[in-house]
Amino acid sequence: MTLALLGEGAFVVDGQLQPAAEVLAAHGIAPLQLQAKEGLALINGTQTSTALALHALLAFEPVLESALVIGALTVDAARGSDGPFDARIHALRGQPGQIDVAQYYRALLQGSQIRQSHTEGDDRVQDPYCLRCQPQVVGACLDQLRHAARVLLIEANAVTDNPLILDDGTMVSGGNFHAEPVALAADGMALAIAEVGAIAERRIAMLIDAGVSRLPPFLTANAGLNSGFMIAHVTAASLASENKSLAHPASVDSLPTSANQEDHVSMATFAARRLQAMISNTAHILGIEWLAAAQGIEFLRPLTSSPALETAHALLRQHCTAMPTDHYLAPDIAAATDLVRSGALS
Repeated sequence: MTLALLGEGAFVVDGQLQPAAEVLAAHGIAPLQLQAKEGLALINGTQTSTALALHALLAFEPVLESALVIGALTVDAARGSDGPFDARIHALRGQPGQIDVAQYYRALLQGSQIRQSHTEGDDRVQDPYCLRCQPQVVGACLDQLRHAARVLLIEANAVTDNPLILDDGTMVSGGNFHAEPVALAADGMALAIAEVGAIAERRIAMLIDAGVSRLPPFLTANAGLNSGFMIAHVTAASLASENKSLAHPASVDSLPTSANQEDHVSMATFAARRLQAMISNTAHILGIEWLAAAQGIEFLRPLTSSPALETAHALLRQHCTAMPTDHYLAPDIAAATDLVRSGALS
């Protein structure tokens, strides 16, 4: 980016690389003339890794919000209990993210006919972890992301080049260019993104398992003739597994360069860069879960979910029909994933 502003290198225009000097000239923009020390400040610091991490943080925000709504819809589709979201449980632990997530689930499930239909006579003692532990899991992820946001806000306003020239004219050589804070923040974000996807994959597995969800096998009325959501779950499992590999901490993988002068580096750029692939994977998993949960709700009609969750169900149905028999699911998964990433459920 910096090179192109100088009239060197290339810009991407309509998907094609074009010489930077030509593009600048075509738009009447003079190449940037750097002053003393500005070039070093642009390339010797944490600007790139910080920008990549912030971009990922903002991109994941609507995905996380979607995860809460879709997770709540799955609770109702599986006729799960809202008891595990009782505020008293979470107050006793005191983790702020957990408390906030539980409160959100209580609000999402408020007014569900489905929930009221099995408050008595349900022989199940406890729901699977993927349902009842959502505040603990997603809440911990929320706390991790909030911490990353604080670190990145500080870093975005920090002086991180080297050497530094102080107000009194003194030049000092230090290590503010080392991006360890960004790398650790990005590694923490990677773990959170992976875990949101991992527990969503487990919820899909639960929904298609008739022995646990008590819905038709693979969410299809004719399981002997249709595969239902079996292969969609395989896709989700593959994406969750890919995220496990991508979540490996980048910050622990330092290699010395520059004749051992640069003998410990943060790997922050990769730590932040791989987050986009992980966000895409998790968004796709959630898109599949949304389709599966909505399909589960169809089997519980004429009962309705809560007003908030019926709105989410109706939104999906504007783009994706129910699946009484097998059909090509890829367009539905793509449409649901786009909605997850768009903030439509925020």
